[in-house]
Amino acid sequence: MLVIGPEVQAALRSGGAVVALETAVLTHGLPSPTGLETMGRMADAVRHKGAVPAVVGVLGGQLTVGLAEDAWPQLLDAPWKCSLRDLAIAAAMRRNGGTTVAATAFLADRAGLKVFATGGIGGVHRGFAQHLDVSADLKTLAGVPLVVVSAGAKSVLDLAATLEVLETLSVPVLGLRTDAFPGFYVADSGLSLDHVAQSAREVARVRRAMDALDLRQALLCVQPGPRPLDPGMVERLVAEAEAELARQEVHGKAVTPFLLDHLNRQSGQDLMRANIDLLVHNAELAADIAVELYR
Repeated sequence: MLVIGPEVQAALRSGGAVVALETAVLTHGLPSPTGLETMGRMADAVRHKGAVPAVVGVLGGQLTVGLAEDAWPQLLDAPWKCSLRDLAIAAAMRRNGGTTVAATAFLADRAGLKVFATGGIGGVHRGFAQHLDVSADLKTLAGVPLVVVSAGAKSVLDLAATLEVLETLSVPVLGLRTDAFPGFYVADSGLSLDHVAQSAREVARVRRAMDALDLRQALLCVQPGPRPLDPGMVERLVAEAEAELARQEVHGKAVTPFLLDHLNRQSGQDLMRANIDLLVHNAELAADIAVELYR
């Protein structure tokens, strides 16, 4: 059921570096045509660093690792937001879908990739005690032996609880030249990290050590975005977005896209620009790590 694009197949056969890229950011995270432009910038960043981008998505029911660029706009035709639970249904019903962190990581692992770049992972939502809302990203990361590069977890989440669950699931979190856990738009969430790497080579060395020990969970490598925003401003906007979320009674997998869209509209595009820049920044780091892993 898994289709691997020819360029990605060739790179895997030759032992070349490959980086998986998600498509939920294209279909649900950013408006069109900004999403398409950002996907192009991420792919270009990966190539510039000497790796092959593998854009992951569901096109007409085909679960694909390595979507060609001319296929990206087709994903925007009535797309589902596909987490891991949705993949089989989307395939059987021949739907289009943008893959979340969970779905992208799962498919990348099945294709034999080692590195995946995203913006921010999902996690424990605020108000968990009332709504029991935890992203499937966390459980999936506990079972895929990838390096996942992100700017921490999304600012709309309960970041402390998210880190606690990652610890419970034995998913190591490694800061790149930072001992502060980033909060997506925010460089320092106020939460500290136990482990810091100074280079992509050190990150690759940790992943190799995990593989030697047959540790099957992901290594989450985090770095702040290049355009961090004021934490007070972000927290104010998040509180406003949460209030609007409750007023409109939005639930389930629609929550994160709703919150991010509200934040982007209320911030005068500052948050969207920060989001785009950190996506490209993470793609560059992921490519550096992939090149080191495939040496």
